[in-house]
This record gives sequence, C-alpha cells and structure tokens, in this order.
Amino acid sequence: MKEKKIEMDILKIKTEEQKNALNSWAKKGFVGSIIAGTGFGKSRCGVLAAAHAIEKSGGKGLLLVPTTQLQTQFEDEFRKWGKEEALDSMDIICYQSAHKLRGEHYSIVICDEVHLGLSPVYRQFFEHNTYDKLLCMTATLPEEDEYRELLVNLAPICYLISLDKCVQMKLVAPYEIYCIPVSMTEDETTAYKKANNTFIQAKYRLGQFDAFNMAKKVLAATVDGDKAAAAMFYNSIRARKQVVQHAENKIEYADRIVAEYEDKKVLVFSGTNSFTNDMAKHLKGNAYHSGKSKKKREQILEQFKSGENKILCSTKALNQGFDVPDSEVGIIAGLDSKALPMIQRIGRLLRLSEDKIGKIFILYVADSQEEKWLKTAVSKLSNINWLKSIKDVKY
Repeated sequence: MKEKKIEMDILKIKTEEQKNALNSWAKKGFVGSIIAGTGFGKSRCGVLAAAHAIEKSGGKGLLLVPTTQLQTQFEDEFRKWGKEEALDSMDIICYQSAHKLRGEHYSIVICDEVHLGLSPVYRQFFEHNTYDKLLCMTATLPEEDEYRELLVNLAPICYLISLDKCVQMKLVAPYEIYCIPVSMTEDETTAYKKANNTFIQAKYRLGQFDAFNMAKKVLAATVDGDKAAAAMFYNSIRARKQVVQHAENKIEYADRIVAEYEDKKVLVFSGTNSFTNDMAKHLKGNAYHSGKSKKKREQILEQFKSGENKILCSTKALNQGFDVPDSEVGIIAGLDSKALPMIQRIGRLLRLSEDKIGKIFILYVADSQEEKWLKTAVSKLSNINWLKSIKDVKY
C-alpha cells in the first residue's frame, strides 16, 4: 500500500524543513532525490528514512556511501538518532563495491553523495538489483548534463533547497566569502603561459568542445593526429592547473590570514595532497588527505576537534559528509569550476551557532583560468566579496 505520509512520531526530526523533505519524498512514492545545501542534515534524513522503511517492511536496507570513513560515521548516526536496531538490517557499502552486487532486493536503498555513484561503472548497481524505496541525497544537482539527466530519471527531485536558502531559514550558520587575488612568481608565470599556449593550439586543432565532451574525445580518439592533439590538450590542462594550484604566494597569504585568528580553528583546503602537505608544514598544522592512513586521519581529526591543533589542511577528504565542528574560519586555496565541491567545502564551516558568521577566504591566481573557475563555482552564492588585494580584508 502506498503510504501518503511518514508518521510524525517516527520522524522526530529537528526542523520542519527536514520533515518537509521526507514527506515530499513519501508523496512521490518513496523514490526521489533530496537536493539540499551542505549542513541541512541530509544524513539524518537518510537514517530516519531507512529506519522507517525497515520498521514497516521488516526487509533489508542498503546505504551507499563514497568512503569507508562515512560507513563508520553513518553507523554512529543511527545510534545518535536512536535507530541502532535498524543497523541489524542495514548494509552500509561503498560505491566501489556495490556495483558488484547482483540479484539483490532491498526494502530501501539510500544513496549518500549520489553524484559520485552515477559513473558508468557504479550505476551498474541499479541495473542489476531491485528495491522498493530509493532516496538519493546530494548538495546540488550534477553539473554534467548526462549525470543530471540520469539522476532525474533514476530518482526525480522531490525536494530542493539551496545553501543560501538554508542560511536564510537559519538551518545553517551565515557566512561571508572573501575572494582574494594572488599573483604568480616569475617562474610560475612562464610555466603557465607555456601550458596555456599549448592548450589554445590543441583546442584549435580539435575544434570547439566543452570540457566534458573533450574528455570523451581524448578517450575515443583513434586517428593519430587527433590522438596527439587530444593528448596535448589534456596534458596542457593538467599543467596549467598544476601551476595555479601550487602558487607559492597562496601559502604566504594563508599564513597572513591564520595570524589574524590565533584563537580560532582554521580549516584549509588545497588542490593537491602535496600542496596540502606544504601548507600544513608552513602553517604548523596537520595535513588530512587520502595519503594518510585511516588511523592517522582519525587521530588528526580528533586533535582538531579537541583544539589540540587548530589548523587542519585537507585536499578532498573532508569535502563529503564530515561534520567538523567549531571551525569559524576557512581558507580555500585549490579550485575547479564545479559548484558542488565549493558548496561542500563551505558547508564544512557552517555548523556554527546562529550568532557566529563563518569567514571564508578564497585564494585564486588572478588573470588565470582559476579566476574563471572561481566565478563559475560561486555564481549562485551570495555574500561574495571580490577584493583587489589581501590588504582590503576586514578581519
């Protein structure tokens, strides 16, 4: 029997909006996507939805997550919200393992950070298994047309709320973003110009394509001339990105910002693990990334939470699903053009009380592709302050 509404006494959720999100999902027949800005509480929605489905059907549930760290975190979430009994009937599996499943049936499937589960390999899970209910969750719609269309067909959007709307409704803390231009050294300028010239030449030879289609062309090229041009195009993009992501002056600027917040916890995001290590070493903080063991990452995160070390530098490992409390200052020193990573990183800083404003400093290389990436990534966000110099920052 199709249920019209999830019972209020089972939900017991913190906000009316979380309740609205789950009720919207229920009204759509329990197959749909919740698109909500980081900090909204999607993990709680997933836990309550899973527990509700299992309690009603007595069947088996599946929770798909992108990392092993999130497997552990979701187990804690079930206990936190008093739903530990549901764990006995839940499988919590990473996407990279779930696509190997065949012929399974689940009462409910929850897809956390679903944008990561839409690749051609991982989406095989949906082709080879069945389920009664499906809840997909992510911070924003995928930007690639193919993935966005796939998600909408797989699990139509039943609830959507932007990060800024979450702030307006006081579901997450307010924030201010300061975009600060960084200049390149002479050597960096030379390397960037060389890579950019190669990029232009390759693009001219291949014709006008957007980045997504160009990536497919690189993989599909069969003609020797096309293969060479495609490889040149791909390598030039990497070389150009390497220069801006490792710009030396970003470390100097980050140091100046950290010096203004000696008593605050500061979260720093870089573009590569090596630059994260350099940043952590210079700022006397800890580097948290995939190159560290699980045990070491847990130790580093605990030191940050306790205040033993107030500077935490990360690459991508903290983008998804991690709640890093009491972090009032953020520095983003590694960029691409996608809005999702930006929203996720901002969300790591918006777990504050309403009387605090998160300060986020974005360091970008001026007059480079990184500046264009940044303008795209923050185009739908408010409270953006474009500064002419780091001297213009009002701490």
